[in-house]
Amino acid sequence: MNGTIRANIKAGIAVGIVLKKDQKTGKLTEGIVKDILTNSPNHPHGIKVRLESGQIGRVKYILP
Repeated sequence: MNGTIRANIKAGIAVGIVLKKDQKTGKLTEGIVKDILTNSPNHPHGIKVRLESGQIGRVKYILP
Protein backbone atom coordinates (compact mmCIF):
# COMPACT_ATOMS: atom_id res chain seq x y z
CA MET A 1 0.00 0.00 0.00
CA ASN A 2 1.08 3.57 -0.68
CA GLY A 3 2.91 5.46 2.11
CA THR A 4 2.28 8.87 0.55
CA ILE A 5 -1.41 9.03 1.58
CA ARG A 6 -2.12 9.90 5.23
CA ALA A 7 -5.48 8.05 5.28
CA ASN A 8 -3.64 4.74 4.68
CA ILE A 9 -1.55 5.11 7.85
CA LYS A 10 -2.85 4.51 11.37
CA ALA A 11 -1.14 4.16 14.75
CA GLY A 12 -0.27 0.52 15.42
CA ILE A 13 0.38 -0.64 11.84
CA ALA A 14 3.72 -2.01 10.62
CA VAL A 15 5.58 0.13 8.08
CA GLY A 16 8.94 0.54 6.38
CA ILE A 17 10.43 4.03 6.70
CA VAL A 18 13.52 5.89 5.54
CA LEU A 19 15.25 7.75 8.37
CA LYS A 20 16.67 11.24 7.68
CA LYS A 21 20.24 9.91 7.99
CA ASP A 22 19.47 7.13 5.46
CA GLN A 23 17.86 9.28 2.75
CA LYS A 24 20.96 9.18 0.55
CA THR A 25 21.30 5.39 0.70
CA GLY A 26 17.57 4.59 0.83
CA LYS A 27 18.10 2.12 3.70
CA LEU A 28 14.73 1.10 5.17
CA THR A 29 13.81 0.61 8.81
CA GLU A 30 10.73 -1.39 9.80
CA GLY A 31 8.61 -0.75 12.85
CA ILE A 32 5.20 0.02 14.34
CA VAL A 33 3.68 3.52 13.95
CA LYS A 34 3.26 5.42 17.24
CA ASP A 35 2.43 8.92 15.93
CA ILE A 36 1.71 10.49 12.53
CA LEU A 37 3.67 13.75 12.22
CA THR A 38 2.56 14.96 8.76
CA ASN A 39 -0.67 17.00 8.86
CA SER A 40 -1.36 17.23 5.12
CA PRO A 41 -3.52 14.50 3.48
CA ASN A 42 -0.61 13.38 1.26
CA HIS A 43 3.11 13.99 0.74
CA PRO A 44 5.14 13.03 -2.35
CA HIS A 45 8.09 11.68 -0.31
CA GLY A 46 5.98 9.76 2.21
CA ILE A 47 4.07 10.60 5.37
CA LYS A 48 6.38 11.38 8.31
CA VAL A 49 5.82 9.15 11.34
CA ARG A 50 7.36 8.32 14.72
CA LEU A 51 7.82 4.62 15.39
CA GLU A 52 7.32 3.00 18.80
CA SER A 53 11.14 2.80 18.97
CA GLY A 54 11.26 6.63 18.80
CA GLN A 55 12.74 6.75 15.29
CA ILE A 56 11.29 9.32 12.87
CA GLY A 57 11.14 8.93 9.11
CA ARG A 58 8.98 8.91 6.00
CA VAL A 59 6.82 5.89 5.15
CA LYS A 60 7.90 4.08 1.98
CA TYR A 61 5.61 1.06 2.32
CA ILE A 62 2.98 -0.44 4.58
CA LEU A 63 3.42 -4.05 5.63
CA PRO A 64 0.40 -6.37 5.19
